[in-house]
Amino acid sequence: MTPAEVFPIGGLSAMPMWALMILLPKWKVTRFLIDYKVVPIIIAIIYAVYIYLSISADGMMDFGNFASVKELFTKDNAILAGWMHYICFDLLIGMWMVNQNRDIKIHQLLMAPCLFFTFMFGPIGFLLFVIIMSIKKSNKS
Repeated sequence: MTPAEVFPIGGLSAMPMWALMILLPKWKVTRFLIDYKVVPIIIAIIYAVYIYLSISADGMMDFGNFASVKELFTKDNAILAGWMHYICFDLLIGMWMVNQNRDIKIHQLLMAPCLFFTFMFGPIGFLLFVIIMSIKKSNKS
């Protein structure tokens, strides 16, 4: 499959997981998928394949300077690998947040925006979660 054909698979495989974490974080199916990292593993396999294809076609990737990284993102295999990287790691952070919340017990109405922003904007959702977690923990003291 071409990178353009594979591209939607990452998003389409991650979206239901995000919906489950936001809407049904305690459901046994959601917990199973979080505990065994099923969706991130699938995305990581896609990532590994396209990293391999990218290195095979264009040689080792150079992350040493801005111009080199910019050049990487002109190659379809590297673009797809980069996208899978984002999707996988954002999802893992979302799963970590849900797991942390088992002890912290942030209300789901506050967790939902944290997870949504992690899904859409990665580090912003993580930052929001850390801020709310810190406030919640400081109020317990």
